[in-house]
Amino acid sequence: MNPRVTELQCIMPLENIPSVLKLGILSNERAAKVPHYSVALEVVQERRDHKNVPGGLKLHQYANLYFHARNPMLFKRKDAAATLCVLRVSTEVRHIDGVVITDRNASSDYVRFLHPSQAGLLDYDAIFASDWRHPNDPIAYYRHRSQKCAEVLVPHCVEPKHLTGAYVVDEAVASQLTSAGFAMPVTIDPVMFFR
Repeated sequence: MNPRVTELQCIMPLENIPSVLKLGILSNERAAKVPHYSVALEVVQERRDHKNVPGGLKLHQYANLYFHARNPMLFKRKDAAATLCVLRVSTEVRHIDGVVITDRNASSDYVRFLHPSQAGLLDYDAIFASDWRHPNDPIAYYRHRSQKCAEVLVPHCVEPKHLTGAYVVDEAVASQLTSAGFAMPVTIDPVMFFR
């Protein structure tokens, strides 16, 4: 995997942390069976609901992680940064049987679903770019926006043992996170949250 990929990331509401520490990061299908708060965009969830991974499961049967959570999804939720964290997940999850990677948002019409061994096909410059806007080129903008949301899809659940830490926007959120029972390293990174 590309040397820039030192961890995987998941945008998570703080109120879900007790559940995540107990059950892990759940697929949409499994999360529907437990009380939780979602930051997902409904229009995107509707697209994902009708999508299957070729040779795999329904898209909503995977727990989804990002290569880089400072992406259009988090940007849409930047005003809610005080209620969110970005969980850090070990790249070892790529060895779990059935894991799939995508070269862009998994709900995209143009997504490629790949085996982890094909990770070299991803455009890491696009994924890790600090800005995906292309003011004079709408096609480049839409393509790059989708690439920023490239995913690692883990069947059903990312177990708590794969969590390694979290990013938060400020000290107040760090305090809330530790109060929720999160005992792993917490990094304050306002830039991650577009501050």
